[in-house]
Amino acid sequence: MIRTRFAPSPNGSLHLGHAFSAIVAHDLARAAGGEFLLRIEDIDGTRSRAELVEEFLADLQWLGLQWDGVAVHQSQRLASYTGAGQRLKAMGLLYACRCTRADIAAAAGELGPDGPVYPGTCRGRQVDPDGAAWRLDMAAAVSRAGPLEWIDALAGPQRADPARFGDIVLLRKEAPASYHLAATLDDAADGIALVTRGADLFEASHIHRLLQALLGLPVPRWHHHGLLVEGDGRKLAKRHGSPSLAERRLAGEDGLALAAALRAHRFPAGISLAEGVSGEP
Repeated sequence: MIRTRFAPSPNGSLHLGHAFSAIVAHDLARAAGGEFLLRIEDIDGTRSRAELVEEFLADLQWLGLQWDGVAVHQSQRLASYTGAGQRLKAMGLLYACRCTRADIAAAAGELGPDGPVYPGTCRGRQVDPDGAAWRLDMAAAVSRAGPLEWIDALAGPQRADPARFGDIVLLRKEAPASYHLAATLDDAADGIALVTRGADLFEASHIHRLLQALLGLPVPRWHHHGLLVEGDGRKLAKRHGSPSLAERRLAGEDGLALAAALRAHRFPAGISLAEGVSGEP
């Protein structure tokens, strides 16, 4: 059975980009007679705002989207993240790091998909773990996992290449787990068979496939859809001041009509759908 999910973070109101992503996930599940789940990714420290959760629920209902079961909150799964971290530590694959972003920017010699690649400054050092971040020893992890592949519904088979990210952080000082670790564990716990999300997260799937192999988790398929972008090519984002769904809803706009327009790729002036990684929207 196909099971998809929409997983917003309550650190800002939803906008049209979120609506489009939720509709894609919802419609793929319903077309296959499957389930559509809602997960609230609320472990981003002080940025997470509990009052936004009810706003999200109202926005999705306004769009005519109904999820199966109750919404799951990441904050209810902290023990899962801790346990996975302990397992990776026991494998000898994590090490403590106290480097700041400035340290990394000053020392890094190359750029990866997420920005400057960590140069491994703390790897092999005795670092006080109290309050430190924990990084994945990428070379050791890749060696342990061996060759891996994953499949995107639009771009086809992919050979996993997580090494380009360098030694990523999996356990943070300010949050129970990184996005990479939490999302991978949550998708497995929720039985997600088709991970549906924007093309901006395509590269992250290389890391998630590695974590699945290391932790013995099931391997889903992925579907990375195109992104809604502004006239200057930037994706819609909360920080760019894109109008929120809540503002549209409270102004009396017809949510069902908006959802129908998004499905038909009819977007407001100045907004378009960028091509996905395979050249398809």
